[in-house]
Amino acid sequence: MNRKTLVLPAVAGLLTPILAACGGSDDGGKSDDAITVGTTDQFVATSDAPAPLDPAFAYDVGSWNILRQTQQTLMTQPKGEGQPVPEAAESCAFTDSGNERYVCKLRDGLKFSNGDEITAADVKYSIERVLHINADTGVAALLNTIDTVETQGARDIVFHLKTADATFPFKLSTPPSSIVDPKLYPKDSLRKGFNVDGSGPYTFKGTIAGDSMSAATFTKNPSYKGSVTLSNQKVVLRSYKTADQMGVAIDKGDIDVMTRNMSPAQIQKLDAGSDKNAAIVDMPGMEIRYLAFNTDAPTVKSKAVRQAMAQLINRDEIISKVYGTQAAPLYSLVPASLTGHSNSFFNKYGPPSADKARDLLTRAGITTPVKLTLHYTTDHYGSATKQEFEILQQQLNGSGLFDVTIQGAPWAKFRPAELKGEYDAFGMGWFPDFPDADNFLAPFLDKDNVLKSPYTNTSVQRTWIPESRREADRLDAAKTLTEIQDAVAEDVPLIPLWQGKQYVAARDDITGISYALNSTSTLQLWELGRGVSS
Repeated sequence: MNRKTLVLPAVAGLLTPILAACGGSDDGGKSDDAITVGTTDQFVATSDAPAPLDPAFAYDVGSWNILRQTQQTLMTQPKGEGQPVPEAAESCAFTDSGNERYVCKLRDGLKFSNGDEITAADVKYSIERVLHINADTGVAALLNTIDTVETQGARDIVFHLKTADATFPFKLSTPPSSIVDPKLYPKDSLRKGFNVDGSGPYTFKGTIAGDSMSAATFTKNPSYKGSVTLSNQKVVLRSYKTADQMGVAIDKGDIDVMTRNMSPAQIQKLDAGSDKNAAIVDMPGMEIRYLAFNTDAPTVKSKAVRQAMAQLINRDEIISKVYGTQAAPLYSLVPASLTGHSNSFFNKYGPPSADKARDLLTRAGITTPVKLTLHYTTDHYGSATKQEFEILQQQLNGSGLFDVTIQGAPWAKFRPAELKGEYDAFGMGWFPDFPDADNFLAPFLDKDNVLKSPYTNTSVQRTWIPESRREADRLDAAKTLTEIQDAVAEDVPLIPLWQGKQYVAARDDITGISYALNSTSTLQLWELGRGVSS
């Protein structure tokens, strides 16, 4: 099969499914009419993460991809990228020159899937609930510029912001802004387990065994009113432990589509056209990988230690040995494709140099070799993560300046341990909430950041982030955004490593795969259909 390469057009609708699927059955497995999609995302409820699908708690790409199919937000990111457009809202806009008052009007006749009408009061309840619960995942920080939410009648909502925030329309397109039914989602507590209800394009049913969900069945919601047009009646999202298992499933015809995370080897095989059962689409993506530090931990508390690591890491070697053409070196938290990107780490450190790293440690009086452990998740970002960390270990230890061990853990254990500050240095990935440079900086550097990092830079938090958000034209924010990136390169609370493409593979009779993922790795299952391959 030939590979298909997609460059997303500025105008939506240029690539559309040819034929829609017909109606579906109610079981959670493969059927003749349901389109079955494979993923390696794992869905587990634990004591540390008891409500993986509650929009007041969920803050990972897998959970968000469940919520985006089933719950509506006032705004949504359009099919062809660009600025967000109304979804549950009929209209939304800033009504002042300072970007501090944002007004939305709901579509007429909106209903939850159970038939209950949706009003402005439900929107207010949903937003205030997320802020009130303030879960330790940090997801509420996306809405932290909201001061008060006001309703005017049954359909009008007014957001009064604490400070100007030109990115606010994007934030209203993210799952923490989902509209939930007050009857089903308690105001003061999380909705535990795997139940999801809303007013989105699909209704939801999970296949549950113990504390895990192995599959999610999405069935067309007849009550849905919004901007999305469905090309199918039913989609089953099936979770696999490994990319290899998922690959076997598509070869056997047990699934129709593969999404994240395929292994580099699988992508190379599909890219070469040597798989007769599936074709692959690659498209621009904004996924990044980075190292993060608990800057209060004794091993990495000295800025010189973190700077020395930044001076030693060879991104080109990691990519050539592990990811090939599937990734590119990243020298800032902000991907190269976004307005405001600056190569701050390369500008400061240049090519890898053991001599420069040694000088940094010597001047700071640091005894070498520095002993520390790099932690990584074994199952959340794909099977290649271990190999990546083995190379990082070799690079750091090969300098003679570090004595690094590496340790992996499944995401269900890794993420809670990271949030509790149990790791001094650890690897993370980021799939953006929305396509703006702010979303690659504020979540890690602002107050109540998603990593629970103790790192604080008052200029970043009090001056540069607020200043950048005042600029509706993001080109005008570039200078301030560069100052933030330069501060990260100087203080090194994180080290950016690489940014990647994203891939979808599908069997011949599946249409719409070019839009199955958008640039923020959001699954758009409604785009998939059955018909003649395009």
